[in-house]
Amino acid sequence: MAKQFTANDVKEHSTQDKGLYIIIDNSVYEMGGFVDEHPGGAKILKRVGGKDASKQFWKYHNESVMKKYQDRLKIGELKESAKL
Repeated sequence: MAKQFTANDVKEHSTQDKGLYIIIDNSVYEMGGFVDEHPGGAKILKRVGGKDASKQFWKYHNESVMKKYQDRLKIGELKESAKL
């Protein structure tokens, strides 16, 4: 079972020094070690650190990019919020 993270857990890792976590489609990715490799540059990853980057990711990437890096960068899933 994948490790579960809260949105607050992700928010606490908003800088490269803290691991630079991002959320894409309810999955959590650790981008700290990937920043310098990112073809689009480090700036964009640093801007979305600790946040849901789904909209930005899918604007510039397709499914093949996700498949290429998912196994290496995915560290868990976002916990479902309590349903009202």
